[in-house]
Amino acid sequence: MDYNEILQTARTCMGPYCKACPVCNGRACGNTVPGPGSKGLGVTFQRNYQKWQEICVQMDTICENRPADTTFDFFGAKLRLPVLAAPVGAMKMHYGDKYDDATYNDLLVSACRDAGILACTGDGIDAGVMAGALAAIRSAGGLGVPTVKPWDKDTVFEKLEAVRKADPVAVAMDIDGAGLPFLQNRMPPAGSKTVAELREIIEFAKKPFILKGIMTPAGARKAMEAGAAGIVVSNHGGRVLDQCPATAEVLPSIADAVGGRIKIFVDGGIRTGLDVFKALALGADGVLIGRPFVTMVYGGGAEGVQVYVNKLQSELKDAMQMCGVHSLEEIGRDQVFRP
Repeated sequence: MDYNEILQTARTCMGPYCKACPVCNGRACGNTVPGPGSKGLGVTFQRNYQKWQEICVQMDTICENRPADTTFDFFGAKLRLPVLAAPVGAMKMHYGDKYDDATYNDLLVSACRDAGILACTGDGIDAGVMAGALAAIRSAGGLGVPTVKPWDKDTVFEKLEAVRKADPVAVAMDIDGAGLPFLQNRMPPAGSKTVAELREIIEFAKKPFILKGIMTPAGARKAMEAGAAGIVVSNHGGRVLDQCPATAEVLPSIADAVGGRIKIFVDGGIRTGLDVFKALALGADGVLIGRPFVTMVYGGGAEGVQVYVNKLQSELKDAMQMCGVHSLEEIGRDQVFRP
């Protein structure tokens, strides 16, 4: 199967909300929740995508002619390129009946490992969601990143106990997850966390800890103070708060605040290897991509994941070679133009 064939197949089984669009830009799904859309007017999802498109790359082919190296070190795990599949949950609610969370995570984790990248798995009100995700990661030799919601302390610690037994490369928390509409007024309770509370959680985890949902330099500094090994610049695809700035807009100032002291990942609207190049140029170490991996799994299973990862790597290599860089470390702000 090729990429377009996978999209066509996905359209037959994605449920009533996601349209498996040729370009996943938030226009068709808008504010459909349940579904893949975003909160309020649905404009933040669209803004995320659009702002990456407005950034241009600076071509320079007067350089040494040698292959581009896209390999990336993720806390000791050698990846084929600096991409992780973002955590996605409540599959039946948002994307139709073909996969439940456990089946989706089991397929995604192993497919990403085989394709040379890693998958982040989601969490949910049903304890079985995390249990299934951890089983998938354990089966993949720990090559995955479980993501815990910001539940109350007892629930977080209980989940982290299980995480340690699965022995993943790293663990994450989407700290903005308490703003998700379908988690409001549910049990277990979820909510924001202080620096002190996060420090206690991170120390308990005993794994490289990534805080997802950082949108300001102040938030990045607080994450470092809490002991995070990495952050994800993310507005949850617009699903937690309407009318936020795009992640591409805030990434440079956050990268400046971090100053290379922890790893920075960025999520939201990244769709191609060219977008990955732009993200690295603005200061990210790597990226997370969510909805397109859902489409690839629904339309092509493990083969769909492999096809998409191949596509991303080919596009990233092409951008690197045409912009005169040969390793990820060489990519910088001189390689992009922001109008």
